[in-house]
Formats: sequence, structure tokens, C-alpha cells
Amino acid sequence: MNYAEVIEYVKKMTNENGRPSNYPFRSRYEHTMRVYRWAIKLQSKLGGDLDVIVLAALLHDIGWDESGERDHAEVGAELAVEYLDSLGVEPEIIKKVGEIIMIHEDKDTDAELSLETKIVMDADLLDEVGAVGVLWDAMATAIEDEASYKKAYYRIKNYYRINKPKIRRCKTDAARAEWTKRMQLIENYIFQLEKELF
Repeated sequence: MNYAEVIEYVKKMTNENGRPSNYPFRSRYEHTMRVYRWAIKLQSKLGGDLDVIVLAALLHDIGWDESGERDHAEVGAELAVEYLDSLGVEPEIIKKVGEIIMIHEDKDTDAELSLETKIVMDADLLDEVGAVGVLWDAMATAIEDEASYKKAYYRIKNYYRINKPKIRRCKTDAARAEWTKRMQLIENYIFQLEKELF
């Protein structure tokens, strides 16, 4: 499978699909590439069909319905199936990829999931948590009115409080271990920041 070709398609679709970015520095394409890399790392530890995992990770956010009538996962699954079919990908792989994309947003599900689905969901969940999340909060605060270090500190601390319990959404032990490390990093950062700011 030529992943480079798929990556070019993803870049095109995420730039053209009309999905609004909640911050000017946030790129759907860059998010997708980080999810892709995390999916490969998780697959190397856990196994599963690499092609299914990589294709679902790359294509998981290509869809968007500007009218808001259809969920982005549904639109994305439809587009992914059409695209993979046009490449001549095996129907069984196409079916699995479409199913993963269709449900990837339902992080709180307790339905029986394939290993490939768990990996893609966990890779998506792990993105923008940890060091990237701290950076996001600092950048988001910087573009607000009356930006300050303390304002960023309170935003980071709130992010930590909200996100720490979301470990329950992780579907694999490998993702839970990574989530725990990232929360510890943020906790240590907050502790150090408090010593320097107050």
C-alpha cells in the first residue's frame, strides 16, 4: 500500500473539507499525522492489521458536513470507502476501515471493538494530550485579550483537571500507560509553574 499517496489525499481533503478550526494554529492535517504516528506505535506494541490501522488513522477526519446534518465520522467513512475503492484496495480492508472511521468518535462506547478500532480510537484520543496540550493552552491564551502567564497557568490546570479522568476512554493498556505518563508530565509542569509564578 502506498501510504504517501493516501497522505497527499488526506492533506487535500483536510484543507478543502470546510471544517472550521477553533484556533488559527490548529491544523486538522497535522492532527491526523500525529494520530497516524501514534497508531503505528501502538500497533507495534499490540499487533493488528497494519494496513487497516494506518488507513483508518489517516482517513479518520477527512469528512465534514457544513450543514451539520451529518456527523463528520459518517461523511468521512463514506469518502474513505469511495477513495479506497478507487485505489483497488481489497473489499475486506475497505469495510474494516469504514467501520472504524464511522465509530472513532464514540470514545465512551463499551461495545465489543476490534483491536484495530481500539488502536485508532486510542491514537486519536492521545493526540493533543500532554506536552502538545500544554502548548495548545499556552498558544490559545496568548491570542486572547489580556493574555498572561497566570491566565495560561489556570487554563493548563483546568485542562489537567478535566482530562485526567478521561483515561477511562482508553481502550488498551498501552494507551492507558501513555495517558498516565502524559498526565504526570502535566502535573509536574503545573507544580513547577506554581513555584515560579506564585
